[in-house]
Amino acid sequence: MKIDVLRYNDTGHATLSVVRINGKFECYSLEDGHRDVKEYGETRIPNGTYTVKLRTEGGHHEKYLKKFPEFHEGMLHVTDVPKFEWILIHIGNFPKDTKGCLLTAEQPGIDKESVIGSTNAYKKLYKKVLEAIKKEPVTITYTQIYYEQDN
Repeated sequence: MKIDVLRYNDTGHATLSVVRINGKFECYSLEDGHRDVKEYGETRIPNGTYTVKLRTEGGHHEKYLKKFPEFHEGMLHVTDVPKFEWILIHIGNFPKDTKGCLLTAEQPGIDKESVIGSTNAYKKLYKKVLEAIKKEPVTITYTQIYYEQDN
C-alpha cells in the first residue's frame, strides 16, 4: 500500500494536506508547520518516504485500545524518520494535538490551522491500513505541493 500526504498549505504553525491511498483521495490531514531547525513537538517531519508499522506499546496505544476495542490492534507508526521518534497517525483537530504526528480529518477548518471530522476519517483510514499492513509493506510519502512565497 502506498499512502501519499500532499502538503498544500503551511501557515508556519500548521500544515494542511490531502491524503491519498494508492492514488485515491482518502482524507485531509493536519501537521505542525515547517521549521528549518527542529523543535520537539512543534515541527512536521521532512518530505520523504517512510515505512508505516504497528506500534503496540505506549500511551496512545493504550488509550486507543479502550476507545476502539472493536478494531484497534496498534498505532499507525511512521518509522525511520531521521531525527524523529514515535511519529503516529492519530486523531486530533488542532496543532496542539499533533506533536509532530499526522492528524486525519474529513475536512479542513476555515482557519487553515484546524481540521474537522478527525475521528471518522481516522477510523476509515485505520481499517484500510491495518488490513494492508497484515499483507504487504505500507509506505507513506510526504510531498510539499505549494511554493514558498517571498515576503
